[in-house]
Amino acid sequence: MVALAVGLGAIYVLGPWPAESPAPAETPAWADPPHPVAVADRTVSVLGAGDILLHPKLWEQARTDGGGGGGGTLDFGPMLAPVSETVSSADLALCHLETPLAPPGGPYIGYPNFSVPQEVLKGLKSIGYDGCSTASNHTLDHGYDGIKRTLDAMDKAGLGHAGSYRTKRDAGIVKIYQAKGVKIGHISLTRSFNGLRPPAGKEWVASLIDVKTIRRDAAAARAAGAEIVVVSLHWGTEYEHEPDADQQTWARQIAAIDDVDVVFGHHAHVVQPVERIGDTWIVYGMGNQIARHEKPINANRDGAMTRVTFGPASEAGRWKVVAIEAIPTFVDLNPNIRLVDLERALADPTLSPGRRGIYQAAVERIEGNLLTRAADTAGLVVRGAPGR
Repeated sequence: MVALAVGLGAIYVLGPWPAESPAPAETPAWADPPHPVAVADRTVSVLGAGDILLHPKLWEQARTDGGGGGGGTLDFGPMLAPVSETVSSADLALCHLETPLAPPGGPYIGYPNFSVPQEVLKGLKSIGYDGCSTASNHTLDHGYDGIKRTLDAMDKAGLGHAGSYRTKRDAGIVKIYQAKGVKIGHISLTRSFNGLRPPAGKEWVASLIDVKTIRRDAAAARAAGAEIVVVSLHWGTEYEHEPDADQQTWARQIAAIDDVDVVFGHHAHVVQPVERIGDTWIVYGMGNQIARHEKPINANRDGAMTRVTFGPASEAGRWKVVAIEAIPTFVDLNPNIRLVDLERALADPTLSPGRRGIYQAAVERIEGNLLTRAADTAGLVVRGAPGR
């Protein structure tokens, strides 16, 4: 018996869990490679993005954008606004909130045990995000209180969440969004908690990567009527563009789970490749959505949002990928910190030659890192790249 709970635009399925799904054939046959021009009229798009990793320089910028007055107002909207058209145009937009939130007004803490301003949620909501994955190596930075405070604030802001939990009951719930009448399941897990342990008796507060857990949760999402299942994974080796051995092993194991459609990867803070394995798209790492590392370099300023468009499959109640696009982004650091949608910025005829050169170089780097596993021949389109 499966029980359903409904609230705030999402449907959840409660345990007990259904039996594990059988693995598909070794290499499912694809039809023609997906491409935007071939998208059917009835489609639904899901957008994923890289790490929301707030360093002190970012909340200092938010304070400046909030007026810089004695009231201490923080406004993350201007920093994030340049990608708002792309994010808000997706039918479902999912960010990755890597760090726990501080109490209102602080104190705010950067690396290594983050506790960041709640005002970032207003900024994320304002540009069109519907929810975020929350399982990361920083989930336990401030223990159970940090998790509860973060999820309470996300509920208040109207943002969905998956990957960390306030109660054991919540941990047995699979998050399902509805977009254009299509049910989309979202699962979030991390490879580690930076050596921290969940509180005694609360081992369920966040999800570690385990293929059996992913299979179980994806099957539960399908049992609740999900026509699409997205898995967010906080994995990989920081600052390494190529997926490590664990990523490659997990990717193949997860691609063998018939109930999973796409994996959105985070954590490396640099752009990693996209690969199609059978019918499953693996986005190994989307870099940073917004961050300002102590030592900023081009690699940790580059990012790639991923927009996956689905259309109905021949099998009732299932949808398939009909197009997949990477949207390159870049974090400008002067004169103000701003997240740049590179395709849109390069289309601006008033862009200065110097800035144009910086942005074109960023697109070329990002495209090069995305395509090391031949994702372009499988159907990935990199927006803003030459010839696109």
